[in-house]
Amino acid sequence: MKAIEVENVKKHFGNVEALKGVTFSAQQGEVVAFLGPNGAGKTTTISIMLGMRAPSSGTVKVFGMNPRIPKARARLGAMLQESDLPATLKVKEAVELFRRLYPRSLPFQQIMDMADLTEIADRLCGNLSGGQRRRLSFALSVCGNPDVLFLDEPTVAMDVQSRAAFWDSVRKFKSEGKTIILTTHHLEEADALSDRVLVIDHGKVIVEGTPRAIKEQVGGTRIRFHGQVQEQQLQNLPGVTRVNINGVNEVYTRAPEAALREILQHDITDLEVSKASLEEAFLNITARN
Repeated sequence: MKAIEVENVKKHFGNVEALKGVTFSAQQGEVVAFLGPNGAGKTTTISIMLGMRAPSSGTVKVFGMNPRIPKARARLGAMLQESDLPATLKVKEAVELFRRLYPRSLPFQQIMDMADLTEIADRLCGNLSGGQRRRLSFALSVCGNPDVLFLDEPTVAMDVQSRAAFWDSVRKFKSEGKTIILTTHHLEEADALSDRVLVIDHGKVIVEGTPRAIKEQVGGTRIRFHGQVQEQQLQNLPGVTRVNINGVNEVYTRAPEAALREILQHDITDLEVSKASLEEAFLNITARN
């Protein structure tokens, strides 16, 4: 079942066309990473999906409903990049306050456990660190047991342990059939969590697919080494999609075994073989656009 449907959405701010016909959908129980450079149109698209803005043209539906009506909004949760917290409330008081705003909220302790807040339950919101504020923001976003959850740069300021725990919570939330829309500049996060990735630039979706499929666009494997090999020889290796020579030879290929057999016939050192990253694919795609 489609949780979100966005059809040819355009948005104008005066003479500026922020969105130029965005179309995509998200299935129930799917994690979709929404990526793009600053100013690409991500925030505008999310605000329209949340019902905070109306599109200039086109349609948006949440479970078949207009996201601006209360019945639809009750099924949405959002952890925005910037949010104010009630500084004089304790963490547990803020969670309980938000729970009471929803008709079918999650149990208090479940929320606290999901966001790893139990140990700081009695701390004032105004005394939280940056990472702790993000964890509380996540807790408040799931208070209403949303069917669609928007996460905008969720792990900014989180330490490594908190980020790993957050990823586990997102996976558990997904396993319960929830749809998650994720925006992040940590592309390893999008790679680890998402079923599908959309890249938006200049107000339109330019690429859509699984993380693996998008990484394949720059060649599935990166081979790096030092050695005197002519650039044309590298270009002629099996499955090669891209070659960089800048102090070190770097080859992207969809046929790594065959390419390696030929490379190893040369006098080389410092050989490294790794999968192309989503970040490399993203930079390559947005540079082309």
